[in-house]
Amino acid sequence: MADTAARRSPLAHAADRFAAVTRSSRGALRLAELPFLAQVTVRLDPKSPAAEAAGLALGVPLPLAPNTVNRGGELAVLWLGPDEWLVVGPAASTGLAERLRTAIGDEHVAIADEHTAVVDEHTAVVDVSAQRTTLLVAGPRSRDLLAHGCPLDLHPRAFGIGRCAQTTLARARVVLVARDDLRPGFWVLVRSSFAGYLADWLLDAATEHVGQPALQVS
Repeated sequence: MADTAARRSPLAHAADRFAAVTRSSRGALRLAELPFLAQVTVRLDPKSPAAEAAGLALGVPLPLAPNTVNRGGELAVLWLGPDEWLVVGPAASTGLAERLRTAIGDEHVAIADEHTAVVDEHTAVVDVSAQRTTLLVAGPRSRDLLAHGCPLDLHPRAFGIGRCAQTTLARARVVLVARDDLRPGFWVLVRSSFAGYLADWLLDAATEHVGQPALQVS
């Protein structure tokens, strides 16, 4: 994983604008970048011993239900497909890929490069931390804001705590995660190359809609 002190986050230039919208919303919205989160994709057979070993190494089992999130400590494990997960940790997390590689079994690992391990030709552990950044969209109006550009039903009954999905937001491909606490809010994981575009869309949409009546979610 690259040294975060030596690089600039994709949305560092937008920090002041995020803060301004957050202030002007008077608590209705909070926009911010969560830069440099550790992100590792895991591909394996969910019924294999490797799946159990990966869960033990992380301290949280891999979720098996579609579009769900398991959390343990500072880690979140997102279901992306029947044999694919994304492990997300704080920026200070290091060695996640190595930890998983070791747990699955070094004797079966063929190293493709310094970030990728392929196990038994069907299992892969890939550090993708540099591919995406994460936007925090939180506050009582966060669902209203995202609903203007996302095709999902974001009502808490349909997309509440413990849910995630690969979807689109303003036509950009994202991974959307409902925050796992009592306050409304979401993580929006987006490719770094689309981060600026999506930030501009969120800022424009927030400015336009923050003064309108809130959508009912009861």
